[in-house]
Amino acid sequence: MAHLRALFCAWLRKIDRTNKVDQRTDYRQRVYRLVRRIPKGRVMTYGQIAELLGDGYTARTVGFVMHGADDKTPWHRVINAKGACSTLGIVLPHDKQQRMLEAEGVKFNKQGRCELQSYLWIPKQQPQAPQLKTSLFKQRPKTQKEKR
Repeated sequence: MAHLRALFCAWLRKIDRTNKVDQRTDYRQRVYRLVRRIPKGRVMTYGQIAELLGDGYTARTVGFVMHGADDKTPWHRVINAKGACSTLGIVLPHDKQQRMLEAEGVKFNKQGRCELQSYLWIPKQQPQAPQLKTSLFKQRPKTQKEKR
């Protein structure tokens, strides 16, 4: 019996790891889809994206996801909550993100910050949260006796 239990637990752990990978991939795709909707000359913050997408992720998670963005994703339109670029030391040249935004009409002050009130993009249609994955064990319907 202990052997069967060990096999069953190992099987559950394998399914759990697979679901976590699927969920991370799904979250990445949702971040990229939202970022691709940001119009030229507008920005969103890492925290704003995390809040809109939910799932308990943070601004930092969105930042990690953005590091893997492809060429179709306008990564430069995502900035920090202060209205500044957060790519120093990551992208060369170090002011590439700011220059790309300036080319789209976003103006920065001497401290390297833009007015979020002017450039922040708020999507009219909120992104759809993913439907919860069904449980491994489905709950059986209640009998008439249990409903009473």
